[in-house]
Amino acid sequence: MIRKFIYIFSFIFLLGCNKPDNNPSVSLPTNLNTALTINEGLVEVEANANNANFYTFTFFEGLDSTIVESTDGLGEYTFCCTGSYTVKTKAHTDYYNYIETIDDVTITIDPGFTGGIPTTGYTTPLSYPGYTLVWNDEFDGNTLSSNWVHEIGNGNWGWGNNELEYYREENTSVENGLLVITAKEENYGGKNYTSSRIKTQGIQSFKYGRVDIRAALPFGKGLWPALWMLGDNITSVSWPSCGEIDIMELIGGGSYNDRTIYGTIHWDNNGHADYGGNNSLASGVVYAEEFHVFSIVWTPNSIVWLRDDIQFHVADITPSSLSEFHQNFFFILNVAVGGNWPGSPDATTIFPQTMAVDYIRVFQ
Repeated sequence: MIRKFIYIFSFIFLLGCNKPDNNPSVSLPTNLNTALTINEGLVEVEANANNANFYTFTFFEGLDSTIVESTDGLGEYTFCCTGSYTVKTKAHTDYYNYIETIDDVTITIDPGFTGGIPTTGYTTPLSYPGYTLVWNDEFDGNTLSSNWVHEIGNGNWGWGNNELEYYREENTSVENGLLVITAKEENYGGKNYTSSRIKTQGIQSFKYGRVDIRAALPFGKGLWPALWMLGDNITSVSWPSCGEIDIMELIGGGSYNDRTIYGTIHWDNNGHADYGGNNSLASGVVYAEEFHVFSIVWTPNSIVWLRDDIQFHVADITPSSLSEFHQNFFFILNVAVGGNWPGSPDATTIFPQTMAVDYIRVFQ
């Protein structure tokens, strides 16, 4: 990804204070100068003034603002999106006596990747020493296999997360050796978005082993792809008592979110409990650009999460309070739109968005 560096120099000198100075003997700082460096969403401010004891920087983003205090005149903030913003710098004698300058900045974030299913990426083998391949779906042919069933609609309260999509069978396709789930911005069933959610409940479920899922993910604000598992006994004990294993989740939007995935377990410990970790690609790279392999290695002692064979999280499941994770689990693959965690799509979100799955394999 090409990075753009813009240097803005401001020499605006304003005398002011937050309230009338009750102590005329206080000397205000003088000659406040600021230099701003913009690197995509990151804005770095360097300020200097004569006789300043400290500085504050206020970064305005929509209706929100973030204040950074500094004694050395250096402050920084990362804006989420392309747009025009305001940065206010104050050089203080104390909190009530200061001079200030205001800079307007223009942020341009190069998305680097604008869509489409990639053709390159990481891959894993069909065999491992000490393991046997017990089930797999390579998504060959042109229809979804009988291992999967669709969940339709918006569930109860947006599947419990206030999601915004309506799940349809029509948003799933099998083509060119890939399962493709497409999220669209369209009105259907009283919702503004459609997508798909498929599961192996009642057909294929497993306890322990290594799971590999090779997938290319969607990106953008409000997108929430997930590769996950639920306990077979969900119909009798409900969630979270059935247990949940999130092999991979991503909440899109911004240079950090689109390059960060999460692996988590959920269970009932006198109420909902969870334990998770995350993995980020290098700055400037997003998960949508290539295929990656998202894996767990699940034993009676632990669940280990890997991305492209790199371990990034582990959970000890030996305590008796985590008994949920010693039973059979089935798979769910879906792309949610909106919800409590990712928030809603915004003007930067590009539709349609796809999650393409090359294979899912279980070794024991």
